[in-house]
Amino acid sequence: MRNNGRVTSATRQPETQAAPTRPRLIATDLDGTLLRDDKSVSPRTVAALAAAEEAGIEVFFVTGRPARWMDVVSDHVHGHGLAICGNGAAVVDLHGGPGAHRFVKVRELPRKNALDAVRLLREAAPGTVYAVEQTFGFNQEPAYPKLHMEVPDTLAPAEELLAPDSHTAGEPVLKILAHHPELDPDAFLTLARLAVGDRANVTRSSPSALLEISGPEVSKASTLALCCAERGISHEEVVAFGDMPNDVEMLTWAGRSYAMGNAHPDVITAASGRTVANNDDGVAVVIERLLNEHP
Repeated sequence: MRNNGRVTSATRQPETQAAPTRPRLIATDLDGTLLRDDKSVSPRTVAALAAAEEAGIEVFFVTGRPARWMDVVSDHVHGHGLAICGNGAAVVDLHGGPGAHRFVKVRELPRKNALDAVRLLREAAPGTVYAVEQTFGFNQEPAYPKLHMEVPDTLAPAEELLAPDSHTAGEPVLKILAHHPELDPDAFLTLARLAVGDRANVTRSSPSALLEISGPEVSKASTLALCCAERGISHEEVVAFGDMPNDVEMLTWAGRSYAMGNAHPDVITAASGRTVANNDDGVAVVIERLLNEHP
């Protein structure tokens, strides 16, 4: 249950239910949330997003995906054209279309922090293998499995890829990916957070034991908060949707938030409401209701 911060006296007084704040911004995750399992955006969802924008409500896609994987929704970035990618590591203007995006804001993972995280997690979970996500490049260790839809630019140990004198040093690191072939995904996440501490932010969005490690205090929530502050939008005016642990901070921060019917248990606990699953257009269901409540 979410703590609403009210202070109550020993004798409970009748409360008047406040009218819901009219939303000014919708923040939605993509995989497992807005997208169906086949990675499509349903016609109903396309219509709901367009109706929200027409009603003056901005829509932000807030995803763990890198910018180069955003072609799946690039046709649906109405108005501002911005998306938050890499779990908050980048704000990207998608107006140019696939392959022509522009980085508006980058919140990189310092290489020293990344190297510390790699070392500490190797010690805590032997057998962990890594990939390095940069603004435009993707590099991995030789033993890292084929989990992604692309061929890496370089195969080398993470320590070499992250070294200050590496050939990749001129390009910001957005996050590192850590995979373990045997550990339970949630157990791996807990172990990694304890091992890495405040050197980086560790989360996950995959059903496998694949962790995503970003800069300290970099998350979907913190970058969304920055974007909202620039627009004079308060957290009470934000409605957020998600399904996995990398959405928890965003769902907790937003004034109203919805866990998908297919959501991880931690997401259900964090959100203020629930909707149906991604394959049943759960985001569209809520948007349609919001637009009826606030015509």
